[in-house]
Amino acid sequence: MKSKKVISLLLITAMSASLLAGCGGSDNKPADSTPADNTAANNTTEAKPDEAKPAESTPADTTEKNSSEEAAPVEEQTLKVAAFEGGYGADMWSEVVAAFEASHPGVTVELTIDKKLEDVISPAMKAGDYPDVVHLATGREAALTETLTKEKALLPLTDVLDMTVPGESVTVRDKIVPGFLDTLATNPYGDGVTYYAPMFYSPCGLFYNAGLFKEKGWKVPTTWEEMWALGDTAKEEGIALFTYPTTGYFDAFTYATLSSAGGPDFFNSCMTYEDGIWESENATKVFELIAKLGTYTEGTTVANANNDNFTKNQQLILDNKAIFCPNGTWLPGEMADAPRADGFEWGFMAIPAVNDGGAGCSFCWFEQMWIPAAAENQDMAKEFVAYMYSDEAAKIFAKSTAIQPITGISDSLEGDNKLFYSIYDNGATAVMGGFASTAPVEGVNMLDTLCGTVNSIVSGDKTVAEWQAAVEEASDKLRAAME
Repeated sequence: MKSKKVISLLLITAMSASLLAGCGGSDNKPADSTPADNTAANNTTEAKPDEAKPAESTPADTTEKNSSEEAAPVEEQTLKVAAFEGGYGADMWSEVVAAFEASHPGVTVELTIDKKLEDVISPAMKAGDYPDVVHLATGREAALTETLTKEKALLPLTDVLDMTVPGESVTVRDKIVPGFLDTLATNPYGDGVTYYAPMFYSPCGLFYNAGLFKEKGWKVPTTWEEMWALGDTAKEEGIALFTYPTTGYFDAFTYATLSSAGGPDFFNSCMTYEDGIWESENATKVFELIAKLGTYTEGTTVANANNDNFTKNQQLILDNKAIFCPNGTWLPGEMADAPRADGFEWGFMAIPAVNDGGAGCSFCWFEQMWIPAAAENQDMAKEFVAYMYSDEAAKIFAKSTAIQPITGISDSLEGDNKLFYSIYDNGATAVMGGFASTAPVEGVNMLDTLCGTVNSIVSGDKTVAEWQAAVEEASDKLRAAME
């Protein structure tokens, strides 16, 4: 199921994913796999500068150089970088650090990489010895990032966004894909100040057989009216419009639809349990849309929407028995060895706009980088973060399929990755974020209530009104328990 190459999102998230996990905390989301040959023999490595050469002697009668022609001395400094080693491996970090050192003479990077990074760096941090830069997302069991955020122990990164990317002539802000900086996943306090730098990402959307569209002469829908029309046409040929692996995949689908219906402010209000928000007009649009989609869903979907049989639902689009299936960029790899219809070709699109004239939306899992407020070398740490968005760094990361949220990144990709990561370049709005964390409330699980109920809606066992009321009730209880 979902690959753990991406994360759940915010500090203020009880949302589903774990770092590099990026795909939700429900049981139907798969574990990350890290290639064995990428595991560093020693997880803590130090990049060493070239050995200093002895200065050549200069004859006494040599004409003294004009002081203005002499090179300014380079200040030697050490930057401590700690990075989580996930499914992308450790090698890319060693390579990007070497490139950073080469472009910043005098800087030596002490690089710490580990699959259990919290266990490595936490003891030293408790003793007051902090890394200067940390790549470690929210949503992990140890919750180190969340803990430091709650303690207001992170350095604001808003000024980094206005820095020029090292070696280039554009600012960091201008290089990052629109939407990534307007979310609680980067601004955890909801005050417009960025504390998490967005890193490797994976968009979610609707997968389909592009070969089927070519065969039938169908147009890929961009609105829900076009979706319903296509569903009616396909039904005449015995093909369902929609299927889904499990209800857990309605997290990304619903988040994108909510944002499309009411915009980012409305989405954030939903995620923070605003009183009455789930009874609003925009929320009602989403509940009713999903319910209508249920009437276009392939008949065996509900029976197979579980951890044991979810691939049978994914197989439906490979066999041309259903057209669309919500998923993330890991799906083609997951189904790589599955049989498929002649002429099958992967297609990928954003969730169509809910409102006329709106843009399609794609929910995105991504990882995060941050700077501790107690970091010793904060200026160089900011320089390192800015360098993460350079074309040079992005190219190194991409070799390990770790894709940075940089505008136009799809131009440098090939094959299916080019298709998947061009979704934002083609006009889709990126949606990120998740439910605010709360103290535990017995018997209340917002994602189960919101997404897990979809099977009952599709089967007709529950009405939209019952579903909507249950979500609002859960939201009321969690609002009172917000941390």
